[in-house]
Amino acid sequence: MVLLENDAFLTELTRLFQKCRTSGSVVITLKKYDGRTKPVPKKGQSESFEPADNKCLLRASDGKKKISTVVSTKEVIKFQMAYSNLLRAHIDGLKKKDKKSKSKKTKATQ
Repeated sequence: MVLLENDAFLTELTRLFQKCRTSGSVVITLKKYDGRTKPVPKKGQSESFEPADNKCLLRASDGKKKISTVVSTKEVIKFQMAYSNLLRAHIDGLKKKDKKSKSKKTKATQ
């Protein structure tokens, strides 16, 4: 997995979206990141760790290539605006729901 700067992550994410435009998918995950690189120790060992700053870890993968970035609290607004514009531009490939099959299933169960 490649850890990138925020701008480089958005650029690579754009490339992933364009690559998977016709077939394939891009999986994006977002989670809180406290700066640890090692797992939490077991209960018998008490080691307190307080993160200095709240951060978010974003990961994106197309199955072959994985990219990630860490967004700090100070950069969140700028990153969120650029990220939302990117998603709006590339999210048009979603499949539409088939309303006919859904109505048949609900009638059959009643």
